[in-house]
Amino acid sequence: MAFQVSPGVQVREVDLTNVVPAVSTSIGGFAGYFNWGPVEEIVTVGSEKELASIFSTPNTETAGYFLTAASFLQYANALKVVRIPAAAARNATSSGTGQLIKNRDAYDNAVITAEIVAKYPGILGNSLLVSICPADSTVFSTWAYANQFDSAPGTSDYADTRGCSNDELHIVIVDQDGAITGTPNTVLEKFAFVSQASDAKANDGTSNYYADVLNTSKWVWFGDHYTILDYAGGSTTAVAADNDAEGDYLEGITAVAITNPLSGGIDANTPNVSQELVAFQLFQDAETVDVNLLFGYPCMVENNVTLANGLFAIAAARKDCVAFVSPAITDTVGSSTPTDDVKTFADQLTSTSYGVIDSTALKVYDKYNDTYRWIGASGHMAGLCANTDNVADAWFSPAGFTRGQLLGVTKIAFNPKQADRDTLYKARINPIVAFPGQGIVLYGDKTAQAKPSAFDRINVRRLFIVLEKAVATAAKFQLFEFNDEFTRAMFRNMVEPFLRDVKGRRGITDFAVVCDETNNTGDIIDTNQFVADIYIKPARSINFITLNFIATRTGVEFSEIIGQ
Repeated sequence: MAFQVSPGVQVREVDLTNVVPAVSTSIGGFAGYFNWGPVEEIVTVGSEKELASIFSTPNTETAGYFLTAASFLQYANALKVVRIPAAAARNATSSGTGQLIKNRDAYDNAVITAEIVAKYPGILGNSLLVSICPADSTVFSTWAYANQFDSAPGTSDYADTRGCSNDELHIVIVDQDGAITGTPNTVLEKFAFVSQASDAKANDGTSNYYADVLNTSKWVWFGDHYTILDYAGGSTTAVAADNDAEGDYLEGITAVAITNPLSGGIDANTPNVSQELVAFQLFQDAETVDVNLLFGYPCMVENNVTLANGLFAIAAARKDCVAFVSPAITDTVGSSTPTDDVKTFADQLTSTSYGVIDSTALKVYDKYNDTYRWIGASGHMAGLCANTDNVADAWFSPAGFTRGQLLGVTKIAFNPKQADRDTLYKARINPIVAFPGQGIVLYGDKTAQAKPSAFDRINVRRLFIVLEKAVATAAKFQLFEFNDEFTRAMFRNMVEPFLRDVKGRRGITDFAVVCDETNNTGDIIDTNQFVADIYIKPARSINFITLNFIATRTGVEFSEIIGQ
């Protein structure tokens, strides 16, 4: 506060209401091969319907990835998805020469020579057709898509006020083969009365230039200008926006509709563990990407260990999320020794409390292709944790008959007996068990940590993630303050109510916060540090139940033998 040098009243406001904020615990993170959608870009989806809308419905190559992502969305409504990059993938173009354009950033930096390019890589783009009708009533009357519009294109108000004419176009995007909608020649999108003027505006002030409008499409990017267009003055050079008073207009387009099918699109969806890890690395930065539950689709046997260890490494480096991994499908489907095969897989994985391993593949129904498929259980495991957050708290176990019921699963490939479960549990593997009449249940809550400690349980690991993330977020506001008793008291008064709340919600049994001169000594203060020691007694989940039934003689008093 500045010193006053003359009489007066100075009003100042001091905010002592700092609290520990709530933090997210249920956001999933997944990378997979899909038939459509942006590549190497994080997209948040909230439902299976939205997943299909953005990344398209699956085929045989992509079904495992799609269904694994969809399995998580049965339990939660926040999933961050990355489409895996593939060097051989190509976007379909109007010239027929495929070109790889991964996402919007790639488009902004690309040199495109075709007039139109599919928005994303994949053979789905080969089903697209673009048709353009000029400002000519005769052409419009015979145009195949005239019934999609109320009238023929003509002269826009914007052009008319500038003494120009016939600048308007009608454009349709068509699913010519039916690969997208299931019905050939379905109109996917239509753009009415767009202008050939590079600086044309719609009534609401947005651009009405046909290239800009095309770039709002879900299916295509504008690439290069059509040379068939007859520009004013006979020029066939591309229109350049010059923002002058007259604007740039293309008058008297050649009296013919332009129809371009797209081709040259390539999927390249063959599993590749290196490409998968490249996609998952977009989740590495904990400061910019908020994600709590990472999971992947188990790829080929020889590469699945590499993928699993890669996910464990990302989670362990972030320290605010858990990675869920599954054995390869063939470890349990058709295997004569599933216990040994799954244990062999788990034995090769890094020991970390930020990882979780399950025991079997799951059979689920693929409604998009009317068939049943085997997928890994990792999406369901992550989903059970998200569901636990919704019905209880992150520090409750996601296992058991109360919160561990798997949804939408027809069958499990490997139903372990008690002896198998004993072997799996000692190997850090959480059994998934089908109990007659009781459903399919997650029957373990171990992390992938080999060292016996409190952190070898999922609920304890997730408890500390919540505590550390929340308190660390609040502690940022102590940066650049003075390390004195006032600041330390402010910190204690902020953290202790939060921990009391967690204790009241059964997450911890006791706690202590030490932040005073005992751990903030002169040396600590002189090196510009601030230290707080937070002691936590985590609540433990029950894994073993002992029931003792004692028979007694009729004349014995229970008080005489209880406690002996």
